[in-house]
Amino acid sequence: MAQAPGNLFILAAPSGAGKSSLINALLERHSESNMHSNKMQVSVSHTTRAPRPGEVNGEHYHFVSREEFEKLIEQQVFFEWAEVFGNYYGTSRVVIEKTLKEGTDIFLDIDWQGARQVKAQIPDTATVFVAPPSRDELFRRLTQRKQDSDEVIEKRMHEAVSEISHYHEFDFIVVNDDFDSALNELDAIVSARRLRKEKQVIRHANLFANLLGK
Repeated sequence: MAQAPGNLFILAAPSGAGKSSLINALLERHSESNMHSNKMQVSVSHTTRAPRPGEVNGEHYHFVSREEFEKLIEQQVFFEWAEVFGNYYGTSRVVIEKTLKEGTDIFLDIDWQGARQVKAQIPDTATVFVAPPSRDELFRRLTQRKQDSDEVIEKRMHEAVSEISHYHEFDFIVVNDDFDSALNELDAIVSARRLRKEKQVIRHANLFANLLGK
């Protein structure tokens, strides 16, 4: 069975909508299942923000200084990059291209600006917008985390309106009201992308050659 290139997925959402939890749950589900032959992973972005409690350098993010990040921008290292809440975030071009070529599906946890940049370079990218079920629930989730000050939470709520206003630019929309239902919907999107003709023709080239007597 030939190895088809991996699929590139972008998940964007306002802070607190639960996209990171959905990605982590999906990876855990697939790691425990033998039904899916493709590997999948989350892209580890570079950022200039300080690590949050429990975050590990190289695992959650590559934490770098602002000066280091700006040098990487000049070297055109990034697939996409943006400044959010005063901090830089960027995705390595080399790592993404190499990992996709190896047949691994990649998830990018980025905002709508980054999604635009990546989609312009790789139109085949599947973009997914994760929406909260309501403004009240989004506020509750942000305050429940107890990671940010009231000022930061207010800023995130304001930014959420900007982020949500771009929902129509995405290929898929998942409303994270019931977590299990949202996870199943995301899993269905992944399965649909893997089953597209372009991927299956490569993956099952020998099968179809045999079936057609070639």
